Amino acid sequence: MSLLTKTLFASKSRLGLAPALVSSLHTSAFNAQAAQAPATWTPNSIRTGLIAKKKGMTSVWSESGVRMPVTILQLENVIVTDVRSDEKHGYTALQVGCTEKKEKSATKPMIGQFKSLGVGLRQKLYEFKVSKDAVLPIGTELTAEHFLTGQYVDVTAPCIGKGFAGVMKRWNFKGLPASHGVSLTHRSGGSTGQRKWPSKVFKGKKMAGRLGGESATVQNLQVVKIDPELNVLYVKGSVPGFDDQFVKVKDAVKLRGEKLFPTIPPPFPTVNKQQ
Repeated sequence: MSLLTKTLFASKSRLGLAPALVSSLHTSAFNAQAAQAPATWTPNSIRTGLIAKKKGMTSVWSESGVRMPVTILQLENVIVTDVRSDEKHGYTALQVGCTEKKEKSATKPMIGQFKSLGVGLRQKLYEFKVSKDAVLPIGTELTAEHFLTGQYVDVTAPCIGKGFAGVMKRWNFKGLPASHGVSLTHRSGGSTGQRKWPSKVFKGKKMAGRLGGESATVQNLQVVKIDPELNVLYVKGSVPGFDDQFVKVKDAVKLRGEKLFPTIPPPFPTVNKQQ
């Protein structure tokens, strides 16, 4: 497949083929590979994840009247934008994009890349590693129904930056005594390198510094509710990031089979809208 694509691009100038035709053949090759045979879910199958926008938190009540805090995650025009094959890239993955982007806000290389793939521009792109039986054709739409009510997911996003923080806030130090004799050092980190020995600060020493602003993953969050009309997920608990932050949502990696999904098999490779 990759050899065919390379040959087409190499012979484009000699044969006078239009770039759009060559790109369409490139995209159709991936689509044909993904649609060779109907995939069957196995416990070792790895489905793709989705990109969602964190919209905030609210509360829902269970049938027994228990109040649960949930985070609202909304999906906006999520599609498969590209395929990473083991033969060409050395691994199998899907590139997923969400939220349509205007052409005037994109660079020319990005516009050309999306046109060659035959899909519209997207604001955010992420890659999700999948098993070979879970590869989807380029342009496949992914909705909230990709997940099941009651299943568990992992959510990844950059956490909120806190700026420069001291040791008490950053590392939970208790601080120095608040009694007489301690002058203006109640929230200090204490000694770090001593004098004669070791006379240096060891690498990795917990000290004051920048807090937050790094990618964080919260694992094993339960999907409480799915709204297909609004394309919204209700996930139990809190999720990293601020409101309107793009987050990655995928099946929990530490759970398998019946512990992960309430019903077997799950929608595979994704939900079939034709059924």
